[in-house]
Amino acid sequence: MSCRSLPPGRITLHIPEGDTFSEVLDSLEAHEAIGYRSLVHLYARLRGLDRSVKAGTYRIERGAPIGELLEVLTAGRVVTWPMTIPEGYTIQSMASRIAEATGLDSAAVADRLSDPELHGEWGVPGPGLEGYLFPDTYRFARGIALETVVTVMTDSYRRYWTAERRQRLEELGMSEGEAVTLASIIQAEARQADEMPTISSVFHNRLRIGMRLQADPTVLYALGGHRSRLLYAAIDSVANHPYNTYAQAGLPPGPIGAPGSAALDAALRPADTDYLYFVAEPNGTHIFTRTHDEHLRARARVRREAAAATSVPDHGGTRHFQD
Repeated sequence: MSCRSLPPGRITLHIPEGDTFSEVLDSLEAHEAIGYRSLVHLYARLRGLDRSVKAGTYRIERGAPIGELLEVLTAGRVVTWPMTIPEGYTIQSMASRIAEATGLDSAAVADRLSDPELHGEWGVPGPGLEGYLFPDTYRFARGIALETVVTVMTDSYRRYWTAERRQRLEELGMSEGEAVTLASIIQAEARQADEMPTISSVFHNRLRIGMRLQADPTVLYALGGHRSRLLYAAIDSVANHPYNTYAQAGLPPGPIGAPGSAALDAALRPADTDYLYFVAEPNGTHIFTRTHDEHLRARARVRREAAAATSVPDHGGTRHFQD
């Protein structure tokens, strides 16, 4: 059974929370989506569907069969929009995108997600949710609950941890939190995914011999975000910060962003090297070296190339200053 004498096309219909079925019919009628209001009402009442319509935003074909129309509305097949969280994003970076999906204020989202107590609610290692809201493209209905967004993103994170990967953790003697923390640093350092295992090897080698990581991204995290240049004075200003890996030994207390699968895999399976240093080139790749003298020569080369260029984009990257 279908409606007749309606214009062609689809409509977008928003049903607010708490609307009665009569109000839903009013909206459908106003949008010329149904031709026989009384017939739709009777059909819904006979099948007990008049109290089952779910709130949300829908796209509905005008003149659709009544059963099909009501099935969409009672099943809650609402319109969804993509929400993309790039790899390496911090909670502060992703807050605006999550806020758009939830309809909340961006600052309020950032404050809520930065609550150090929240990680326990979603079963991730902590010390907060930083690093555990898995980067991916999700689809959500507008106005979705923040808790639902966090549940979906942390579920996606947990799916990464297969039995094989947990076995690899045991082989490395690392905790899950340590692996994610290391992966977040690798993610921040790498501009090319194929360099991630080699970058990982540098950090693994340093951790093994008790050498400080001296990773610029951890200092930038301690400073509160990106800077075009990281100067000694800035590093010294956060000397006592637990995320300053120039001053503090070992890994920082937690992740500095959300690593993707490639960075996590690199943390678990570093390349087999004896590198202890790397320096970023202007094109985003890195020069890897074994000794301090080799590192100084590599750094001098990069500086010469930068001086010869009219402009050199900032590519970040760990310098591992040892002067």
